[in-house]
Amino acid sequence: MRKHIVAGNWKMNTTLQEGIELAKNVNERISGKDVTVVLCTPFVHLTEVSQLITKDTLFLGAQNCADKESGAYTGEVSVAMIKSTGASYVIIGHSERRAYYGETNAILAEKVKLALNKELIPIFCIGEVLEEREVGKHFDVIKTQLDKGLFDLSSEEFGKLIIAYEPVWAIGTGKTASPEQAQEMHKVIRDHVHGKYGKQIAEDLSILYGGSCKPSNAAELFANPDVDGGLIGGASLQAEDFMGIVNAF
Repeated sequence: MRKHIVAGNWKMNTTLQEGIELAKNVNERISGKDVTVVLCTPFVHLTEVSQLITKDTLFLGAQNCADKESGAYTGEVSVAMIKSTGASYVIIGHSERRAYYGETNAILAEKVKLALNKELIPIFCIGEVLEEREVGKHFDVIKTQLDKGLFDLSSEEFGKLIIAYEPVWAIGTGKTASPEQAQEMHKVIRDHVHGKYGKQIAEDLSILYGGSCKPSNAAELFANPDVDGGLIGGASLQAEDFMGIVNAF
C-alpha cells in the first residue's frame, strides 16, 4: 500500500518565532491518522522545529538543497547540512525554483542523487505552465521532466522518492485543477513510471497534488485513485487550514 502524504511548503514565510508557533500548533493537532505529515520549513527553522516534533506521523523537510556535496558555494545548503538538522524530506524541482532560479532537469537530477545518498526522501516536483496546457503539450512536458530528472535512477533508488504534480497555472492563483484533471495527470505519471520501472514500483509510488489545495476541495481531490495526498502552499501557513487538509483523508 502506498502512503498518504500531506506536505506543507511554507516557502519564504514566517519568522523563526512564527514558525515555531505554527509547528507547535500542527504537532498538537496530529491525532494518529494514517497520513504522513511533513513540514517543509525555511532552512533557518529546521533545527528548532525538529525539537518540537513529538508525533510519529509528523516529519520535517527542507524546501531545496544544493547540487554540490560541499565546498566554496557561498549561501548554499548541502544535503548533509539538512540531514544533520533532523529533516527526513527535501523538496526538489519546485516550479518556483525552475522558473525563478533557472534550475534545469540536469541540475535537479544531481540534487535527487545527492539527497538519496544522504537518505533524504526527495519530493520531486513536476508540472506544466498554462501555455503548455493550452496547446496540448502538458503530457509531453511531464514525461520529459520525469525522463530527464529521474529516469537515470535505479529501481531501488526510484522507489524511495515521492512525486508532486504541480499544475503551475494553479499555484498561488486561486485556480485549482478539477478532480478529473488531477486524476488524469496523476494516472499519466503513474503509467509513465510503469513503462520505465514496472507495475510494482508504479503502484507503490505516492503522487501528491500541488496546486491551490484547500480544506474545501481536499477531500474531492484525494478521493481520486491516483492522488495520494498534497503538497500544500498557502494553506499550510495556518494550522487549522492545514489540518483540515490532512483530515480530508
